[in-house]
Amino acid sequence: MRMLYSGYQVFTDMLAPARFAAQVALGMRDNIGPVADWAMPRRMFALMDVFQGARLTHSRPAYDIGQVRSGNAMVAVREEIVFDLPFGNLLHFAKDDVETAQPRVLIVAPLSGHFATLLRSTVETMLRDHDVYITDWKNARDVPLSDGQFGFDDYVDYTMQFFQQLGPGAHLLSVCQPCVPALAAVALMSEDNDPATPRSMTLMGGPIDTRAAPTVVNELANEKSIEWFEDTLITQVPFRYAGRGRQVYPGFLQLAAFMSMNMERHGAQHRELYQLLADGHEIEANRIKDFYAEYFAVLDMSAEFYLETVDRVFQRTLLAKGELDYRGRRVNPGAIRKTALLTVEGERDDVCAVGQTAAAHGLCSSLRPHLKRHHLQPGVGHYGVFSGSKWEKQVYPQVRNMILAMN
Repeated sequence: MRMLYSGYQVFTDMLAPARFAAQVALGMRDNIGPVADWAMPRRMFALMDVFQGARLTHSRPAYDIGQVRSGNAMVAVREEIVFDLPFGNLLHFAKDDVETAQPRVLIVAPLSGHFATLLRSTVETMLRDHDVYITDWKNARDVPLSDGQFGFDDYVDYTMQFFQQLGPGAHLLSVCQPCVPALAAVALMSEDNDPATPRSMTLMGGPIDTRAAPTVVNELANEKSIEWFEDTLITQVPFRYAGRGRQVYPGFLQLAAFMSMNMERHGAQHRELYQLLADGHEIEANRIKDFYAEYFAVLDMSAEFYLETVDRVFQRTLLAKGELDYRGRRVNPGAIRKTALLTVEGERDDVCAVGQTAAAHGLCSSLRPHLKRHHLQPGVGHYGVFSGSKWEKQVYPQVRNMILAMN
């Protein structure tokens, strides 16, 4: 599969002139006067708009959070890189006009084919009452081979280093796939009595124990051997990129897998987008366009991180069995005694089903009952746990209250 990426790149390059022509035509729309509002030109422009937008991008989109309401005032937000590592940055959403100090929270973002900007809604909501940081992962194809490899243990390393940069008193919020390495990091820091160990950890829709309620995602991961994943899905970054020669699981394959699970829905969304554009309903159309601009922004994962995650988390469920090792050292969640635990699950989550995340409570056996909480959110799927109206109005208050209680 070494040439798979090169084949994808050739196909993308072949479409580039047509996409450029569509972009130029759309740019001329405002210059043709009333003709642009005729039915036939509107349909043509709508078709070009959908075609031009239905493409993958490989650079991180902007978080685009210029200001938020914090307390009774709107305050400006600026991004600053606190700690720069080869495969990811510790990014701070700084608010200069906040009068009182707010709890520091590190959002541990998924490394699963999309950029951390997928959690933009999570960040924006958390900024109301918190001093927010995020693990801003880099596209592996842009990381030179000279920077070494990045595997599961490195993810744990980065998480611990980021907390050490923040210092004592911070809190952790993890979404989806990184709940396992995040819990491992807290366990290791707790066992070492690290002063930077977070005061609370919120695990949301994460595969702590996939055996608890297997989903289609889990079944797919277990249908094939780890050798099949390596032989079939791992490819080499083409020469034109900084990470040339690096073995990766490319983001375009991950996206294709996600879309194949709901192809009918994605097709219906693009048909609706075309119709909205053709009918001149720009505001409604822009909501769909904004979603897919983020959804189609993909990043490549290093081969070692992807394969180790499939093996350790989804196939052998090592953390849940008490058999997960970090650099030859057994990870013991029972060492967590002071970090409060909140788990959040979505009733309709078809990625991490109900029970998978709650399994963390059994693993954290030394935590006293008043330091454990669980929230099951009715009526939401995977994304509704951390974005959308129910996240803001029902899930977020649970998170905020936990952090406030332990701050």
